[in-house]
Amino acid sequence: MLVLSRRESERIRLGDGIVVTVVRISGDRVRLGIEAPENVAVVRDELTPKQTERQSADRPAA
Repeated sequence: MLVLSRRESERIRLGDGIVVTVVRISGDRVRLGIEAPENVAVVRDELTPKQTERQSADRPAA
């Protein structure tokens, strides 16, 4: 995993078509703006099915 530090208004470019901008930093929260082509899905990880599967695998068997 690549870890980068950015300040407000600074950007990170991913490939040719995706730009992530740090919009605001407030306490322990960071607000990001994401510009991506329409054919690229941008979804929070907790909303994907694999997250539910991962949580189930992490829980001890009853």
